[in-house]
Amino acid sequence: MAITRLGIHDGKLAPCPERQNCVSSDAADEGHYVAPLQIAADPEQTWEALNDLLAERPRTTIVTTTGEYLHVVEKSRFFGFIDDLEFHLRPEEEIIAVRSASRKGYSDLGVNRRRVEEIRAELLSR
Repeated sequence: MAITRLGIHDGKLAPCPERQNCVSSDAADEGHYVAPLQIAADPEQTWEALNDLLAERPRTTIVTTTGEYLHVVEKSRFFGFIDDLEFHLRPEEEIIAVRSASRKGYSDLGVNRRRVEEIRAELLSR
């Protein structure tokens, strides 16, 4: 299955599809919306900490990283499903926008939302 609509488009992460297997801090609807990651310290240090955190996560591979954009893929433990996670550093807003989406299926049973919240908690603890 080809990956479509990843990356930054008009200053935002790609919109979620209508399926319920995606969350994004740029989503306008409640079903897909998840809060962005807040930058509590220096934006560059927070960005570096996020990169380090993701590099340490099991079954996670960093695909693209720049000064403001990060794309990783994460494979599920049992079935090997692949999910795309994207992060967009927005220091002027003091946030890191986030999008997490499954490549297949209709519903992810809340996996992407839980993953974002887990990453948020791990980042805050650093």
